[in-house]
Amino acid sequence: MNDVPRSRTSGIDRTLQVMDILAERQVPMSTYDLAKSAGAPVSTIYRIVDELIERDMLSRGPNNSVWLGPRLMRYGLIYRARMDIFSLARHEMQRLVEATGETVQICARDDGMMLVIGMEEGEGHFRVTSNVGTRVPLNWTASGRLLLGHLDDDERRDAFAATARPSHTGMAETDPDILAAQARADFEARLAVQFNASEFSVACIAAPIRDETGACVATISIVLPDRKAGERRDELARAVQEAASAVERSLGR
Repeated sequence: MNDVPRSRTSGIDRTLQVMDILAERQVPMSTYDLAKSAGAPVSTIYRIVDELIERDMLSRGPNNSVWLGPRLMRYGLIYRARMDIFSLARHEMQRLVEATGETVQICARDDGMMLVIGMEEGEGHFRVTSNVGTRVPLNWTASGRLLLGHLDDDERRDAFAATARPSHTGMAETDPDILAAQARADFEARLAVQFNASEFSVACIAAPIRDETGACVATISIVLPDRKAGERRDELARAVQEAASAVERSLGR
């Protein structure tokens, strides 16, 4: 008889799974679809969802759909307010928007994904789909490469091998060896540029924000139409690098 105990998923793990699925999909879902996506018993997910709704961690939407709750915003705002790097980068983000007229984002790494943690829109009618809270694979973006650029060769390659995925445009590099080499070169140059990898006709010009150890802890980037990026590449590259350097000086680097 096999005495090895069966593994069980804890209530906390299931709760985080529900939150992660909603954050990843970025749309309200039915409890049944949540259970199916989590690979969990429907009865278990129904119980967890009901408890989280009672505590304002989740909320009910149209057709009994489930979405993130207002209590999460309070936690998120408090957490973000304590992030010195975000507070410092936000000032440079706003200054960069005024100087260039373009949309500027601050991004950080969230495991194998790049996460947009701050955004200020430029003038005009240009809009990007990657708003605050958007997570995309690291290999889709200029910022994603920079966020791994400080790691050693094996770590960079392993990270890309584990997380790289084809983008919707089909233009994002997926080869981990190529990505690892490019990430290091971009980090050393303190500049990464990407065209049409995550969205058609959209370019990103990004610079790393490094902490006192030299690790890339965030990026600041300009997101704009690819045509304008080609025309203003050198000017905007200098501007985004100067903004990143200003944040680093404020951090004491």
